[in-house]
Amino acid sequence: MNKAELVAKLADDAGITKTQANAALDSLVEAVTKTLKGGGKVTLVGFGTFSVSKRAARTGRNPQTGAAIKIKAKKVARFKAGKELSAKL
Repeated sequence: MNKAELVAKLADDAGITKTQANAALDSLVEAVTKTLKGGGKVTLVGFGTFSVSKRAARTGRNPQTGAAIKIKAKKVARFKAGKELSAKL
């Protein structure tokens, strides 16, 4: 499912226009992004938890040449499915 299909589904289920559904979805994504950028986490009960994890610097290999390369440390977004979502899958 892509964003357009999700917006259409939200609009149908909530009885709102696609424009309103798109604005609501954009607002959700922006709120989650801002919270994660600030180092917090977002928990949606029954769905899951979005959080930030630190990935340490490490040494990797270039698959074409086999040469060792340094991979920088970085922060990555993580999602852990909640109990109810996991049970439905």
